Order: sequence, then C-alpha cells, then structure tokens
Amino acid sequence: METALRVHALNKHFANGKHALKDISLTVAKGEMVALIGASGSGKSTLMRHMAGLIAADANTESLIEISGQCVQKRGRVHSNIRQVRTKIGFVFQQFNLVDRLPVSVNVLVGLLHRMPWWRSLFQVFNASERARAFEALQRVGIAECFSQRASTLSGGQQQRAAIARALVQGAEVVLADEPIASLDPESSRKVMEILSRINREDGCTVIVSLHQVEMALKYCPRVVALNQGQVVFDGPADTLTPALLRELYGVHVDEIFADAAASSQRVAAWPLANAA
Repeated sequence: METALRVHALNKHFANGKHALKDISLTVAKGEMVALIGASGSGKSTLMRHMAGLIAADANTESLIEISGQCVQKRGRVHSNIRQVRTKIGFVFQQFNLVDRLPVSVNVLVGLLHRMPWWRSLFQVFNASERARAFEALQRVGIAECFSQRASTLSGGQQQRAAIARALVQGAEVVLADEPIASLDPESSRKVMEILSRINREDGCTVIVSLHQVEMALKYCPRVVALNQGQVVFDGPADTLTPALLRELYGVHVDEIFADAAASSQRVAAWPLANAA
C-alpha cells in the first residue's frame, strides 16, 4: 500500500532541555484518517509541525520525515526543496491563519500561490477559473455565501472551514490539522470534523488530525496514535482503545467518553495499515 507519511527515529530537544519528542517512528498509508491524541504538552503540535517541515529535528541524528516519498527533513535539516514538498501538504492551524482584512475568496486562493507567478499573487490577480475553484471549495465546506466577505466577519467555525477550503484549492495530498476544533463550540466542532472526514472519503486525501477531544477521535478516525511525554504509547484501531489507557494519558475518568462515542454515528469501518516501525 502506498505510503503518504513516514516518520523515522524523530527526536527533538528544545533550548530549555526538554526532550519533546522521543524516538518517534510512524507510517501512515495514503487515504488514512488518523487521530493524534494526548494530554496538553504530550508533543502533538510539535510532531505535526515537524511533519510539515516547520520545525527541524535534533541535528546529527538518524531522523527522517517523508511526505508522498519526498523528503521533508533528514538528520535534523529541513530539505532544500521544502517549498515544493509543501505543495502536497495542507496545514490547518488551530487559530485559522487567515488574513482578516482580505475577502474569504482571496484567503482560499492563497492555496494556489505556488502555481502562479509572484506578481499575480502580489496584486491578487485571479482568473475566472481560479475564482470558480475557490467558490466550489467553499461550497463543499458549506460557506459559499461568505465568498466576498472579509475573513474578520466570519465566526470561528466558518474561519476553520475556510482554512479547509484553502487546502482543497491547493490540491493537498496530505492534510495536517493541528487541534482544528480546540477553540470551537460543539456544533462547529462537529461540522469541521464531518468535513475532514468527507474529504478523506471522497477525495482519498490522507488526514492526520491532532485532537484533545477523545470522543471526536473515536467517532471520526479509524486509527488513533496516542502520545505521552513525547513518546508513542498506542498506535492502532480506535475501537481497541481502553478506558485504562485513556486514564493513564489524561488522568481523568473517561468512561463517559466511550458512552458518547457509542451513541454517535458509526465510525468509518477499518483502518488500512498496521503501524510499521
């Protein structure tokens, strides 16, 4: 089966001496939807940013990260061709990362900047075909009516859906969503997760989403990877997670999480790839 993401022997120390990521190896197949879970400070966001080449691993190590067979970083050095590699990666940030003063359409069309001359992007010169593509992406995420509005007028949930539309316009092969519902209300969270699940199913897009809400991971993601203090402590089907493991991860009573997940709509059937170390 084709590999979308490969992480090998990843270690990261910060300047304060904290060992944030500890010898992480992970393989994700094309078309998987994977939840990355763990308590605050477990290393989820740090790992996601390494996957996108936004942070370099420890130098002079055996670390390697590849997206769709192309090198993101190796031995603690981000690859010189990272801009081209990032065209395959759609990164959805917790805080949306939109330009408030610009129309939603322009924020979405930013996903095309790697394909056009610099002067067109500088002066926001987009042709009819490109604008139609942005409108279609906004339709898919349910906010086409916001096409001409300033991004600052959107609610948090709408802004996050616009960020997903940007990844759609980009044609990303892998979507990395870093705590995309952390600041959203329950209904907006549900809509965002439904959209990520839909593009995974309909487009065959690989989706890796870090979540603090375990019930969302159980509901939408067939495979779960759990981090604890920078280490992978679980990697497998969501339905094999146990209350005991979650208590170890979060230190709280979690039985109600399983009840909520069982009462919700059924999960996607089966995750396609066993973890390869």
